[in-house]
Parts: sequence; C-alpha cells; structure tokens
Amino acid sequence: MTVSVCTFAGGRDTQLPDLVRGLRRSSRPPRELIVAVMQDIRYDLPCTGFPIRQVVLGSSVSSAAKARNAAAAKARGDLLVFLDSNCIPHPRLIEDYAANAKLGGLLMGEVGYLPQDACANGIDFACLDAACVRQYHEPTSPAQAAAACRDLQCFTVANFAVTARDFATMRGFDERYVGPGGEEIDFARTAASVGLPLWWLQGARAYHQFQGAHVPPVDQLDAVLRNVRMFERKWGEPAMQDWLRAFERMNLIERTESGWRKLRDAGAQHLALTEQRPDQAYVSMASMLEMLEERATKREAESSASGPLRAA
Repeated sequence: MTVSVCTFAGGRDTQLPDLVRGLRRSSRPPRELIVAVMQDIRYDLPCTGFPIRQVVLGSSVSSAAKARNAAAAKARGDLLVFLDSNCIPHPRLIEDYAANAKLGGLLMGEVGYLPQDACANGIDFACLDAACVRQYHEPTSPAQAAAACRDLQCFTVANFAVTARDFATMRGFDERYVGPGGEEIDFARTAASVGLPLWWLQGARAYHQFQGAHVPPVDQLDAVLRNVRMFERKWGEPAMQDWLRAFERMNLIERTESGWRKLRDAGAQHLALTEQRPDQAYVSMASMLEMLEERATKREAESSASGPLRAA
C-alpha cells in the first residue's frame, strides 16, 4: 500500500516546513506530499527523499474543503493521510495508518496540542510528548489498536486518513462550506451515510502547533451560522450545538421559529474571553461552555434577586 500525505497552507512559512521535517524522520516515508497552496507563490521547503508537489490555488481561494479536495485529486497513493499544515507528524504516523488501513472508513490518529514556542529549539519528539495536551473527547489511548467512534461530532480534520477508494465514494469534501466547523461534521456525516465507519487509532500521532484561535470562533460568527444552516438543510439535523449554545449565552444570537438569528457582532469583550493564550496548548469547548453557563446562571439569579419580589 502506498501513502500520500495531503495538506494545504496559506501564510504558513514556519509551520509547513516543520511538517516536512517531521515527515523526513518517518519510519515509513510517504510516497509523496501534496500541498494545496492557498497563496500566489510556492513555498520554499526542506529537501526530502520523497517528492513534494505543490498545487497553487492562489490567495483568492478561502475554502479549506476545496483545498483538501485539490490535494487529494493530485495524490497517487492508495491511502490518503490528511494533516493540517501546522501539524508535525510523529515518526510512526504513516506506519500506524498503513497498518490500520484495512479497517476502511475514516481513521483518526492521536492529536497532541502544543503551547506557543514548543518547537523553538527544534523538533524533539520526547519534549513534544511532554508538552502536548490531548483533546478532551479523545481517549487517552484505545485499549486496542483501533476503537470505534460513534459520535460524529468528534471527527477532526487535523489528522486523519482514508483510502483513496473510500474518499472517491464520498466524493470528497463539500466545497460549499467556508469557514470553521461545517466541512468536518459534514464529511463525517457523509461517511456515515454511505456506511463507512469512524475509528480512533492508537498512535498515528501528530503534534498541533499553537495558532491562537478563538474558542468558540466568535470572530467568524457569520460563517458558523451560514454553515449551520447549510448542514441543517442538507441533512435535516442540527450541528455545532456547543458553539451555538455558547454564542447564545454570550447574547450574540437567539433562536427563532425560523432558526438562529444574529443579534450583534462579537465585541472586544467576547474576543478577549475566547482568545487562546500562548500558554494554553488546548482550550476545551466543554470547559468554556461550562464557564459561560455558570456566568449566565449567576446573572439570572442576580437579576431575579433585584426584581420586584426582593423589593417587596
């Protein structure tokens, strides 16, 4: 079985070379690395013993789904490994994916999230293991090489693999989704609709470099709402409920008979509240939502206590 690694990047002059350096240390090198370039010039990347092919899409392309499809279209391997451009693959990542490819469906490797400057002194995998934090919903390690994942909301595109045959069956990512959230859950839902399973893998680890995101993405509220509406129209079911609940608790949106309606854009206080700090390797959406619920409950209690009943 041959393995193609697919990624996309725009403005990742520091992170993308680290992905390449990680692949150079693979116990089983890939057949190739395909980079969908979301800028107008190619990247200057480290030399490798395997080919790197850059597909220049240009800076006008903003759809991650389109970029992933473009990379996959150029891949020649039997197994497609998708990595975000700010991920550093562990030396065994490709070997672990190839060993489990016979399972079929979507294979999710481990993801360790790093604080800022974790790679300041180069790529030391022992140091990366010590510094990284895992996703709250990801098992510390499946009891066996692979474990079924029955919650489609857990699927992440940061580090996963799928055979080229299964990817073709799914017809790739839906390119109508632009912005955060939409293409991930849609891709997992598409896999389920054609009978393809979702797996957690033991190993196949990648280290996700710090990028300073907002959790939830209040800075991209309009895109999230657009993706939510598209998903519901397509599948007849809700998606991204944690994000929507958080937006609601921040008084940014409200539920109406016709769906979610935006009340206001995120302000400075919302951006400050949700911004990932450099010392935070990973921000759990569950813990963020719990904090927002507690704040809202406190406000409601204070409002009730200062109302007519208290005055009486």
